[in-house]
Amino acid sequence: MRQQSVIIARALATLACLAAAAPACAATVTASVTATANKPLVLTKVQDLNLGTVTLAPGTWANAIVSISQAGAFSCANTNLVCTGATAVAKYNVQGSNQQTVRISAPNVTLVNQNDPSQTLTLVTSAPATLLLTNSGFPGVNFSIGGSVTLSSATPGGTYVGTFNVTVDY
Repeated sequence: MRQQSVIIARALATLACLAAAAPACAATVTASVTATANKPLVLTKVQDLNLGTVTLAPGTWANAIVSISQAGAFSCANTNLVCTGATAVAKYNVQGSNQQTVRISAPNVTLVNQNDPSQTLTLVTSAPATLLLTNSGFPGVNFSIGGSVTLSSATPGGTYVGTFNVTVDY
């Protein structure tokens, strides 16, 4: 009888160990994993912005706007201004991953009078907020930036120069 009790005790201990080794209510769930690798963006300047030459009329006046749209339409419609010379939008090329949306940032530009650096104008930029890349890498997608400046009879003469700080990101 003692031997039979020992066998039963060993059998119960083995069953207890097996039960403890396996979870009582196991469940398995699968989840998919994805990762997208985008090419780094490459931004290249293609062309500088040029508002041509603006001649100011005599007298006292204000708020005369000279502008060029992103599409290249130039406006110098104020009677106090005479605009001449070649004009051009700023053009850039961006390359990256196909079918990705690119955000564009082009803050306003301070234009400094080259004859008197204390005199400035502000170019209010006009740039697309986003664009869709239609290919990967070369040739990329071109986009244009236009802008406007406001002049008055008190605007000092001289050549005004500034620099765009254009940023692109996904």
